[in-house]
Amino acid sequence: MPASLKEVKRRIDSTKRTQQITRAMQMVSTAKLSQIQKHTASYQTYASKIRSVITHLAKSHLLNGVATGGTVTDGQVSTLGMLKQRPVEKIGIVVITSDRGLVGSYNSNVIKQTLDLINKVPKGKDGVVILAIGGTGADFFKKRGFEVGYEYRGVGDIPTFREVRPIVNSIVTMYNSGMYDELYVCYNHFVNTLTSAFRAEKMLPISAENMGDDDFNEPDAQGISADYETEPSQDAILEVILPQYAESLVYGAILDAKTAEHASSSTSMKSATDNADELISTLELQYNRARQSAITTEITEITGAQAALN
Repeated sequence: MPASLKEVKRRIDSTKRTQQITRAMQMVSTAKLSQIQKHTASYQTYASKIRSVITHLAKSHLLNGVATGGTVTDGQVSTLGMLKQRPVEKIGIVVITSDRGLVGSYNSNVIKQTLDLINKVPKGKDGVVILAIGGTGADFFKKRGFEVGYEYRGVGDIPTFREVRPIVNSIVTMYNSGMYDELYVCYNHFVNTLTSAFRAEKMLPISAENMGDDDFNEPDAQGISADYETEPSQDAILEVILPQYAESLVYGAILDAKTAEHASSSTSMKSATDNADELISTLELQYNRARQSAITTEITEITGAQAALN
């Protein structure tokens, strides 16, 4: 076999092996997407209820009363510090990315949009602390000289609520210690299998302004009285409900981001598999033409030699 035919044959075999890998990865990502969508659907019920409770408290002005009433003293490590408004000197940004590649434009979209958000901060990157969930984002911002105050790698393909609790505890502790004065969560929101949309949501401090008008237009939010009678106390209730609300925000964002990651991975692997199909077809056509040309040349040489002998 001529050298050119051997090279084309080698490329065909190599592309077929790559196609087997991308097809397998597509199937795995599709299976993970299906699993996390079922998990997310059941979680949304809980998230909706906890958000409804906080909405009611905001509607009754209980949150604002605690935040401005002086019940949280400086230096006190308390979940009530999540309500405390203070002058914004530094902003914390939670960036949720993947730990690996082969997910299409998933990571680049989050990072690009987060950089656009940072450019709007008055002090630029000097006024920002990055809290990275996912190795891609952590490595990117470290290399570019950003202050990375926290990083978490190895989030499960189907994240559990238990995974989120230490993340939330670290985030709230840093907020209460004054490392930053506002906190935003940046991630890709899953729209459908082919589409995701960047979101930047304000997480801390918790206030009625964070929730938007839609939360107060829900049926459950109608007809709420201005005051609550609480037992044992307002502070005791908020100490329990605020961490759950923060956990639900972060966990919901991670679930949403992971869903978008699996969808992006499935789509990119399908594209890679389809591209491999096209490349194999092109190479096989090239191989057949080269082989046909070689055979024709051999026949011509044999015929010519026979004619010379005669």
